[in-house]
Amino acid sequence: MLNKLSLVLVIIGAINWALIGIFQFDLVAYLFGGQSAMLSRVIYTLVGAAGLWCITLLFGEHASVKE
Repeated sequence: MLNKLSLVLVIIGAINWALIGIFQFDLVAYLFGGQSAMLSRVIYTLVGAAGLWCITLLFGEHASVKE
């Protein structure tokens, strides 16, 4: 569950960075009151922590998923 949540947050962060790079538009800041707003800072921190957590996915053993 933590891996999936982290992956979702990393994807959100990647989309936000793409918007910044292409359009100079920070969606997180827009939605949550600016870059220095407390809620924006919490979102940025959660995305950063999720990115750090996803590093473990590179080195961990993964069980295959059967559907």
